[in-house]
Amino acid sequence: MTERIVSASGAPYDGHSRERMLESLARLGFTHVEPAFIVGYTEPFDETAFLPAEAEAWRRAMGAAGLACHAMSSHIDLGLDDAVEVFTGRMEFAAALGAKVIATNASARAREAAFRRNIDSLLKRAERLGLVIALENPGDGSDNLINTAADGVALVAAYASPWLRLNYDAANTASHRPDFGDFAGDAVRALPASAHAHIKDVRRTDRGWFFTPVGEGAIGCARLLSAVAARPISR
Repeated sequence: MTERIVSASGAPYDGHSRERMLESLARLGFTHVEPAFIVGYTEPFDETAFLPAEAEAWRRAMGAAGLACHAMSSHIDLGLDDAVEVFTGRMEFAAALGAKVIATNASARAREAAFRRNIDSLLKRAERLGLVIALENPGDGSDNLINTAADGVALVAAYASPWLRLNYDAANTASHRPDFGDFAGDAVRALPASAHAHIKDVRRTDRGWFFTPVGEGAIGCARLLSAVAARPISR
């Protein structure tokens, strides 16, 4: 039976110390934390955040809180010229924390050729580290290699590698393709190709998109959670 693992993202704790975040998550009953390093979404950072000394500090802090790490979010565009070097460092950091999955964006469609060159090198590193690269759909409305679940499923299938899967986020689809409509249904279609999933809920007002408690927004999280429960995807 596939193990079910629920991780809490560190992103909502921006502005708080690592130790306070981990203590809070443990007190809430979580067993796993998902560290988040996403430019423009989480607190500012640079590549020194992924040094071996930082990995050791994370391991000590997680151990003290009684938490483990199954997945890490560290989104970049894998079609950029320096993507192999930058993402290799982040992959090594994630593996040092004990992660089995690292989430990232794929690439802008305009950089598809570079993405395909880069992913070949990154998959070799992923196999060496025992780490699945989980491609996540964006939420910024741009033209990406993964605009919908169908794009992601086809991209993963083209490589047929156990080290390349999806990390689908239905709430990202809502802001990325707001006219799509069936956000939960799209995410359910991604599950067979997924190693991980992000579950969050949002609603749109005349002032933009806002996070809501799960189940109170526009995503249809009850349907999505039922599908995830029926088909566990954690590795």
